[in-house]
Amino acid sequence: MTIQEWISGPVNWFFIVVALIVIFCALRVVTAHNVVHSALYLVASMAGVAVLFLMLGAEFLAWALVLVYIGAVLVLFLFGIMITRAPTGLDEGLSSSRKILPALMAVVLFGLMSWASIQAFGTSAMVGLGPPADTAVLGEALLGRFVIPFEVVGFILTAALIGGITIARRDLTPLEEEERQAI
Repeated sequence: MTIQEWISGPVNWFFIVVALIVIFCALRVVTAHNVVHSALYLVASMAGVAVLFLMLGAEFLAWALVLVYIGAVLVLFLFGIMITRAPTGLDEGLSSSRKILPALMAVVLFGLMSWASIQAFGTSAMVGLGPPADTAVLGEALLGRFVIPFEVVGFILTAALIGGITIARRDLTPLEEEERQAI
């Protein structure tokens, strides 16, 4: 397939638009000065990745990403920010000089993973993929054979949420209670 054939496909233009949005949101996750804004950019980035999975025909993976990452983990993250009253404003301790090393490490890691992928797979085309996996078969396997681990993970996440609320909720000492009532 030549570049001109690839550009002529409308689905490829849609892919480019979605990929650019995902890249922008991913960059804003790490460059936003506000923690809440960073979490919301992460939601947008994950939603874009779910759209890319839908384009690949991986429906189950796309909806699992939406339910687990967007619906559970990020909501838990935002609740954690709200419950602990974490500072959400600009952190003056993060100067631009402290961002250079993590950015350099990210570029090096990306290069290393790209090199490893090219070495492992080369330019060979993916063959023998066949039709996408049936979501009903995956659902039956998840809730049939793997129902116990699935329920255990749900229990652990619930316990983690209760533990986070318990740790974040701190009873006031009598002196702090008097100061609060004085205000």
